[in-house]
Amino acid sequence: MEAFRQLDGRAIPFGAKNVDTDVIIPSHWLKTITRDGLGKGAFETLRKDPANLFDSAEFKGSPILIAGDNFGCGSSREHAAWALLDLGIKAVIAPSFSDIFSGNAFKNGILTVVLPQEAIDRLMEVARTDKVHIDLENQVVTTPFQDRFPFEIDPFRKHCLLEGLDEVGLTMARDTAITSYENKARAELPWLSKGVELA
Repeated sequence: MEAFRQLDGRAIPFGAKNVDTDVIIPSHWLKTITRDGLGKGAFETLRKDPANLFDSAEFKGSPILIAGDNFGCGSSREHAAWALLDLGIKAVIAPSFSDIFSGNAFKNGILTVVLPQEAIDRLMEVARTDKVHIDLENQVVTTPFQDRFPFEIDPFRKHCLLEGLDEVGLTMARDTAITSYENKARAELPWLSKGVELA
């Protein structure tokens, strides 16, 4: 997983409320056996409109999405996070998120920033013409116009995002302790590993 420290770029001023995972990635895209290419299906229904923000010259490839309340509600499909990543989105700013979507986003290195509606309204306005800056280390979203919006984040999630650690990375970081435990267990409880080859 890529480390996330700061992000500076255009933000898609989407703003829609109660966007469920079926809108983010329709169910017929769930048959794939790879994450690659899911960005093509992201917001597929909305992107049928030629005037959609996602494919506009101004916002195509923007790394930040500004959304409304309850973003990511609906089914628990992790494909929603994969589709956003494949679309190039690395952070979503909204007043609230579905818990399951927020967890899936975090596990895939997407930062979810919760801000009050007044801040969302201001960011939507700024995003139409200018870049938005997210500083995870200092937990603040800023604009070129001196707007400053602090946000809260779980310390564990913050650590993992800053260091680029997913579940595998967290486990591998404990490799020395795991190996030490396995060697000790093999010495003290040899019957448990009898007939089992341990590395």
